[in-house]
Amino acid sequence: MSKNFPDTFYRWRPHPWHGIEISSQAPKIVNAYIELTPFDSVKYEVDKKTGYLCVDRPQRTSSLSPTLYGFIPRTYCDANVAALSKNSLKGDKDPLDICVITERPITHVEIILKSRVIGGLRMVDNGEADDKIIAVLNNDAFWNDCNDITDIPSILKDRLEHYFVTYKLKPGEHSKVSIDEIYGREAAYKVIEASMKDYDLMYGG
Repeated sequence: MSKNFPDTFYRWRPHPWHGIEISSQAPKIVNAYIELTPFDSVKYEVDKKTGYLCVDRPQRTSSLSPTLYGFIPRTYCDANVAALSKNSLKGDKDPLDICVITERPITHVEIILKSRVIGGLRMVDNGEADDKIIAVLNNDAFWNDCNDITDIPSILKDRLEHYFVTYKLKPGEHSKVSIDEIYGREAAYKVIEASMKDYDLMYGG
């Protein structure tokens, strides 16, 4: 590499799951890679091999994600995450999902933002732990006094719960998704720390 390039220059695009830092302030403040916005009627998801954003499927119901939605880099949901969920048989073997609340509309996907963790949803999908961390955009003045899940309106929690219970639902089928608990900030920290341990066990530190 040329000596004229800055130290942070990447000759090749870093993988959003493995090539981006989680944050030196984790689990309180974490980086989030956004795959979906509240304006998307198509479900996008990062291809695990290439790191590029792909179309997963059109949304199956009329409901849209109430918040920005993506994942926390360098996390993995396996045995340590599943151990925190009494109704899970195993982790879903994906990066830990995160929902980020903002005041101003953000319409772009494939962005990285810093988020301040306030809680989460203890979700189980077909027997697998599939927690959804809830956070607010860091330095968003509107949400500056929001420090825990109890500080957000109950209607927003209801929308998040409804979205995830129904977002994979097919006509004529019963949902295989359950939200067993809506937990606060401290419990969310434990889930993030568990997912970091699972990542280190799977991929190395």
